This record gives sequence, C-alpha cells and structure tokens, in this order.
Amino acid sequence: MYRAPVDEIAFALRHHAGLSQVLGDGVFSHLDDDVLDAIMGEAGRFASEEIAPLNLSGDREGAKLANGAITTPKGWKEAYAHWREGGWNGLSAPEAYGGQDLPLVVNMAAFEMWASASVAFALGPTLTMGGIEALAAHGSPELQKRYLEKLVSGEWMATMNLTEPQAGSDLSTVRTKAVPEGDGTYRLSGQKIFITFGEHDFTDNIVHLVLARLPDAPEGTRGISLFLVPKFLVNEDGTLGKRNDVICSGVEHKMGIHGSPTCTMVYGDGGAHSEVGTGAIGWLVGEENRGLNCMFTMMNNARVAIGAHGVGLCEAATQKALEYARERRQGKAKAVASEGAVAILHHADIQRELLTMKALTAASRALVYSCALAIDLAHANEDTEKKKYWQERANLLTPLAKAFSSDNAVEVTGRGVQVHGGMGFIEETGAAVFYRDARIGTIYEGTNGIQAIDLVMRKLPQSGGQHVLSYIGELSEQVDAFKASGEATAEVAARLSWGLDQLRDATVFLQEKLQAGDEQPLMAAATPYLRLFSIVLGAVLLSRGVTHDPEGQSPLLRFYAENLLAEAAGLKDRVIHGAASLDEAAKLLWKD
Repeated sequence: MYRAPVDEIAFALRHHAGLSQVLGDGVFSHLDDDVLDAIMGEAGRFASEEIAPLNLSGDREGAKLANGAITTPKGWKEAYAHWREGGWNGLSAPEAYGGQDLPLVVNMAAFEMWASASVAFALGPTLTMGGIEALAAHGSPELQKRYLEKLVSGEWMATMNLTEPQAGSDLSTVRTKAVPEGDGTYRLSGQKIFITFGEHDFTDNIVHLVLARLPDAPEGTRGISLFLVPKFLVNEDGTLGKRNDVICSGVEHKMGIHGSPTCTMVYGDGGAHSEVGTGAIGWLVGEENRGLNCMFTMMNNARVAIGAHGVGLCEAATQKALEYARERRQGKAKAVASEGAVAILHHADIQRELLTMKALTAASRALVYSCALAIDLAHANEDTEKKKYWQERANLLTPLAKAFSSDNAVEVTGRGVQVHGGMGFIEETGAAVFYRDARIGTIYEGTNGIQAIDLVMRKLPQSGGQHVLSYIGELSEQVDAFKASGEATAEVAARLSWGLDQLRDATVFLQEKLQAGDEQPLMAAATPYLRLFSIVLGAVLLSRGVTHDPEGQSPLLRFYAENLLAEAAGLKDRVIHGAASLDEAAKLLWKD
C-alpha cells in the first residue's frame, strides 16, 4: 500500500526546487517551514489512509452511466467530501474567495500525493483548479461572485470542454455554436468528447468551461470564444435553479483511469432533462474570439499538474515494486549466504531497474516543483524585469515538466511491472493499474509531441533566445558551486558539466535553425531535444540536494550521472543529425 514519502517531498521542495531560499527571502507571507511541514504531513496522511485504499477497487468498479447520470466507484463520493472538508481544494486559490492563497508549488506537492494514491480520483480536482484560475483571471466580476467561492470550496467542480470528434489537438475546427440571446447570455449547441468528470456524483453542480463559436466568428482559432455553462443555473441568492440543457450522453471505456468518468457531453439537445428549453445557457468568459487565451490560463497550470500526476504514479509504482522485490524470493546471489532462494532485490538487474525508477522519479519531482515555483515567483514579483524573467522561466519549464514526467511515468510503471515479472501482468497484484493509468498522461493536456514543438518553436526564442542560454549558464554556475562544495566527486561533476555541454550544443544548433526559418529540422528535433533538456536539467537539480544530505543524495546522483545522463550524447546526435534520415525514411510510410 502507498505511503506518502513526506520527508522526500519536503526535501525536494526545499533543496531541489529551491524553496528554502525563497522562504528565507520572505517572498511568501503565508508560508514558513512549520506551515509547510504541517501541510505536507496531513496531505500525506490523507492520501495514504483515505484515498489510496480506494484505488484498486475504483479501477475495477469504474464509473457507471445510467440515464445521463454517473455513479463513481464505491467510497469515492465520501472520500471527496472528506477531502473538500479538509480545505484541500482551495490550497492555492485566491484568499478573496475562501482559498488559502498558498504557492502553487505546495499545491503541486499535494497533487503528487493525491495522484500516487489514485490519479483517477485526482483528475477531478485538477480540472477544478484550472477552472478557478481561468475565472479568476478572465471572468467578469458577476461570474466571479457567483461561481468562484463554490469552486474554491470544492462544493462545485469545474470541467474543461475543448475536444470534439473532428477537433482534437487542432482546435481550429471546433464547431460548437454559441448564439447571443441579447440579455448577456448565449445558447450553446454541439458535442464535446473526452470530458474529464463531465458528469459525476461528487457535487450538486458542475461548471463547464466550453469552447464555442459565435455566429459571425472568423475561421480558425481566432474565432473561438470561451463560455461558462453550469449544469444547473444559479439563482440570485446562490441556490441552484433550473437544469440546463447539457447532458452526458456516454462514458468512455478506457485503458486506464477507470474511476474517472470521461464523458461525451451534448449541449442543446432540448431533451426531457432540460428545464430551459433548447440550447444550453452560458456566459462569455473574457473577450469574444479570445477563448484560447482564456483557456490556456487553465491549461498551462493543468499541464504542470499532469506532470505532478506523473511523479505520483512513478512514486507509487516504485514503492510497490520495491516492496515486492524485498519479499519475492528466487535464485541465488553470491553476495548472500543463504540455504534457499534469496529476495530478488539482491539481484543486480532488479537493483538497476529499481534505481532507475527511483532516479527518474526524483528528477521528475525536482523538475515539476521547479516549474511550479517559477510560476509562483512570476506572480509574486512586482518588478517588471523580475516578473518577465520568472515568467519566461515558467514558460520554458512547463513543457518539460509535463512531458518528461508523464513520459517517465510510462517508463517507470512499465519497469514496475517488469520487476514483478509474470505477477506484474496479472491484475490482482495491482502493478498493472499504474502502467495503464500512466499511459494517458503523454496524450491529454496537449500531447508530448506538441509540448516538444512548443518548446523549440515558442520557448527557445524568448528574449531573442537569450533566456534559455542564460539558464544553461546558471546551471553551469550551479555545477561549478557543486564542484567547489567538496561533496562532489570529480567524476560526477565532470559528467554534469559534460551533460550541459551536450545541451548547449543542441540549443545553439536549434537557435540557428530558428533564425534561418528552417522548420523541418526543428520539428524533427523537438522530441529528442525536450528529453535531452530534461535529462540534463534533472541531474543538475538533484545535485542541489547533495550538500544538504550527502549520504542520502550522493549515491542516487552518481547512479543517475553514470547510468542515465549518458543518454544525452545520443539525444544531441538525434537533434543535430536526425532530420535528414527522418525526412528520407518517411517516404516509406506512404508506400502500400
């Protein structure tokens, strides 16, 4: 059973991500070390004792749809009520609406624990958190007054409605319509698919944020607006009113995240459920035809949260595999004097698997927390230059945090199945549920291929390309300080510097292609470059912890540097030389 690694998480927050220095500077008035420890300790207890026991049963039972209503797995509704009563939904939400206004980085650490316990359970609150962000940034005062307090408390939940049958990653073909009524409301009609927690029994009301087109909207993404469409209309006194014309018409049968209802939502069918006639009543969020700008406020933090989910799955799978390896006895080991079979943990190949899992988990955690802290510092700084600096840092790290961590979740949970051997392939052991749950992370909230393209096409050019080069320079300075600390072995320090050289060479190559407008090699190199950046950055972030805990941190860093960081050379080679062969070989794909 999962036990939240509260001490490891707190250490990563303080030293790998750098929160200790920020707290020392007094940037966050609501947070100090005692508050941080209390929050992490209670979040860990709740995740371990109240959510984790529901994960396997929730996977097996799944979410059930009948007559447009969904029933979540047994015990989930009650667990959500306890979670909400604990104030977890408002951890980083605005204080003005009942939130605690704590840094996002603290919330992401908690979300890692929710995801370790049950990522399917954590998905609902993740979308609500994004909805709060979007409404707080772009909603009218009237919408904020009517909806934010209930969303922050968790009494209501929010969804994000983007995808349609013909509009997945390319939202330019969204067809859902919104017709103005002349009284400030709009009537929406259309279908949305893959809507996480689009219908459920956790809360009385569900607040849908829906992308749709106005009648005179221009074509493409420039003609998309964002609308708030509640399941139930809200009366002036805040009570629930008429049932809106929106219904869940189907729930997906998925590879994983079975307890999370993934819904097909129909707006404006005028069915018997509707008490407002035909057309779902909605309100504009932000400006007309600027819906993607509003939605990206929601999506960007959701992408960091998906990174945290990936870390959570890595941690849960690693714990389970390590527990099994300590108990499962098979074979002999020369280093162990034993009459019978030894625990498989004594075998070098199993040790390699588990240490790879542990190292990738730690690097992913450090990267996600670093990204969340950069977002916090962008919000906290009033100085224009400092705000720009931290916003660009957050922009740069967001695709890394989402893609690296979700990719690693697939790898780590797969290795967890491998450690279990044949028993891992058997559902009863519970190892496979993490693997199945992890697979969606590389797909939703923008596929990892799209994250890579975003990195090379939009994030590398920030400040004329200087921000990324400056960041690599900062990382080099950190490695130099690590060398000078006396805690670094010459071999490990040299490997870190070598890794940064690979990253710098690949970055300069891509920036030259950007300046030349040569798009094909950029697109071909995007995914290996994201992996290269992440694998090198992970090593440097882990090195920050060695001086604070040499005995605990140094062996894992050495393992990472000598076993995982070597991947950087091959990745750089793919970035610089891979485009031509890709272009030539792609012709084979068109042959019958």
